[in-house]
Amino acid sequence: MPVYLPLHVPVRFNMVNADEIAKLCYERFKQLPRRGKPEPGREWTLLAAVVKISRSAADSDTVEKEVVSLGTGTKCIGRTAMSPNGEVLNDSHAEVIARRGCIRYLIQELHRAVSGGDSSVFRQADERGGKWRLQPGVSFLFFTSHTPCGDAAIVPMIDSQSQPCPPVTSVKGHEGTDARGDLKREAEESSEGKNMKLPRLEEEETAEKNLEDRGDTKQPFLSNSSTSEDPSQSPSVETVSQDSAQLEMKTRGPSDSAGLHYQVPDIHRTGAKCVSGGPADPLHPGMGYHSTGVLRVKPGRGEPTLSLSCSDKLARWGVLGFQGALLSHYLEEALYFSTVVVGKCPYSQEAMQRALVTRCSHVSDLPAGFSVCPPVLLQSSLEFPFSQAQTQLQHKAGQGRISPCGAAISWCNVTEQPLDVTANGYKHGVTKKAFGTAKVRSLLCKLELFHSFLSLVAATEPSALPDSLRRAELQTYWDYKQASQLFQQAWQQLHSQAFPLWPRSDRDLLLFH
Repeated sequence: MPVYLPLHVPVRFNMVNADEIAKLCYERFKQLPRRGKPEPGREWTLLAAVVKISRSAADSDTVEKEVVSLGTGTKCIGRTAMSPNGEVLNDSHAEVIARRGCIRYLIQELHRAVSGGDSSVFRQADERGGKWRLQPGVSFLFFTSHTPCGDAAIVPMIDSQSQPCPPVTSVKGHEGTDARGDLKREAEESSEGKNMKLPRLEEEETAEKNLEDRGDTKQPFLSNSSTSEDPSQSPSVETVSQDSAQLEMKTRGPSDSAGLHYQVPDIHRTGAKCVSGGPADPLHPGMGYHSTGVLRVKPGRGEPTLSLSCSDKLARWGVLGFQGALLSHYLEEALYFSTVVVGKCPYSQEAMQRALVTRCSHVSDLPAGFSVCPPVLLQSSLEFPFSQAQTQLQHKAGQGRISPCGAAISWCNVTEQPLDVTANGYKHGVTKKAFGTAKVRSLLCKLELFHSFLSLVAATEPSALPDSLRRAELQTYWDYKQASQLFQQAWQQLHSQAFPLWPRSDRDLLLFH
């Protein structure tokens, strides 16, 4: 039996236990209606959530945890499917769904606050009432059942148990991608004479395509060290550190005085593509396949997307906050996730630190209310019951191919329409007749969130309006985002210092009202 020396991955910090958070989120998902959920044993999905933490001022040991937004999903629409009217949900990855649902929740809480009601989240930050801040003891953490797609997903692969299909001992030809970005691999029989049953090519490709929209593609074979290129020979490639990986120790023969050798055979791969203008993936076998620390866009079926990976978005939220430009009008300080908890899955603390923290740690000269706020990174030992790995274990003959669930679910703690189920960026189950009407719109799309924000503005007493919202020329979504000047200044600093290749939003897609 191989023995493993895992890196230290914390599970508890400052009264936050990763397993408690995971269990809370899984239970919240379990309580939701059946609509939009994966078919057990045949479909899988990913889950993310925002959890509100409330610490009692009287007793610091009393901590209340509440899921305020939850999302599932693995899909992302292509560039040509994006709407100039803000009516389509472009990115339906679970992390994005959960964050956008949280925006709905925050708008509701601000609406209560500006209307003179009680909000468990916000209190006035100044006497005039134009700005708001979090209540004492309130913070938010982020949970995701799987490592975020993109840079954080490039982690060392240790054993075959976490791979989507059995190891393949050799590869015929070379790896390439088709027009949709699918990794194509052809297995051939082992020359070592082992009696291992290899997966059919059809099944192997299906497993990889299942991860295409998510942006994570795992390597289903161990690289052959005798034929792999040495990643160190390519100086422009920053690869996963062998020292940082979990080390597999195997007993050697009696002539080996150390008795052990270390092996990091490969890395889990991401289907997210490097943004144009920057370093490309070297595609070397094994550890040298990917560049690390670079911005990536999510793959889509048939055409590229304009959506940045979830690793990139989480890193961005660590500087700009997760409240976005619109709510920054009302807030004295940006809102940051104090902690990010990841469920049981292939995981590397170093990769998470690199992707979510290190890339932005040097950013400086941020305007008032913004700062670099790296989250504490924890991992739970509890796996999401509808993960791909669990779905494969539950799969039965006759169920057909395992595939990602086509629907995305949003639930948030709001009084009106807390549940929103979508597919392909629109409301789930709508007919073609409804296209072009409000019936097809997700409550999370840009247009709907903008209209909710405008309702908040309308509910605010004119004398209590933030100064940045007092301009008469504000009309379009673009206008309101640009008028959030401190947020835009912070974004400019982050863009110039850490993410100069982050694509700029197409203004023509933001001129709706």
